[in-house]
Amino acid sequence: MDVALAPEGTDLSPYLPDEHGLFFLYHFTADGIRTKDPAQAHWSWRSYQITDLHARQEIGAEKALPATARDAFLAPSHGCHIDYEDNWLFGDLPDLRHDFSEARGLVHFRFAFNDTMLIGARKQPLESVDAIRKTVENGSRKFRSPAELIEAVMGQSLDGMALELGKLGDTLDGIEDRVVRDAWHNERQPLVDARRQLVVIHRQMATLTNLFRHLDHSHRDELPDPINDMAARLSHRALTLYNDGEQLQARTRLLQDELMAKLTMQSNQLLYILSVMTAVLLPMTIISGLFGMNVGGLPLLDTPIGFWVVTGISVIIAAATYLFVRRLGRGL
Repeated sequence: MDVALAPEGTDLSPYLPDEHGLFFLYHFTADGIRTKDPAQAHWSWRSYQITDLHARQEIGAEKALPATARDAFLAPSHGCHIDYEDNWLFGDLPDLRHDFSEARGLVHFRFAFNDTMLIGARKQPLESVDAIRKTVENGSRKFRSPAELIEAVMGQSLDGMALELGKLGDTLDGIEDRVVRDAWHNERQPLVDARRQLVVIHRQMATLTNLFRHLDHSHRDELPDPINDMAARLSHRALTLYNDGEQLQARTRLLQDELMAKLTMQSNQLLYILSVMTAVLLPMTIISGLFGMNVGGLPLLDTPIGFWVVTGISVIIAAATYLFVRRLGRGL
């Protein structure tokens, strides 16, 4: 079972499903207050472990759900979608893994609701779902309908993604400061990591914006006004985050271009130094090669100062070559 481990001392009951694969079941009155008496309930919220066989059987046997919604719940894929059929709004939307999950990142939660029932399903503990669950537990907020609760969950998810974008913006600020100070040599990998996270969040925001736009275009005349208003608000927030993510992506591309320019400049400098050394040592190599030939007739063999003469000539030629190459390099 794919369940993350909570920190020591954490109440595990909301994170471990029961024998039916159910994480929790909450009932709400018409005033949006949680009640433990099912007879007083105006609507209810059930949350399942989607990988649990018993949970899948219960969802599959839920006759109130339209067949399309049941199929969407039990589908193996995790692509985002949202649709409306027979007074049920259902879909698969992104959320952040909980902080104590093994690897933090974006995952998905599935939901379906009408006026009297909200069914949710997930694989890992989700940050937004858990935050709203705690709100329900402590009674700090009223949820008069499933639509209000789903909007709260999605709002919490968008807040979490906005926070992630803020952290990535701070990361880019630090990288940019170090690049400006010319202390950029260790910034390539952090920049790649930041851009990878931005790409994931940016794609999800683009998907959410398109999903809510599709929902509005396809079911504008069918959707009740509260759901229409909810979709409009969430679409606006997703579009805002999409634009913020696009700006941050543009910054990462500019920083990557600047890093590549600095790397190219550094490589050119190293190549220039290598070229100068090669040009300086080439005459000396030729001279040492000539005088190293074991043949007769070599000059200065019988002269006591022959070694110093050859050395002096080599140094003079090397110095002249060096000055010529430096002058040539400044002229380029």
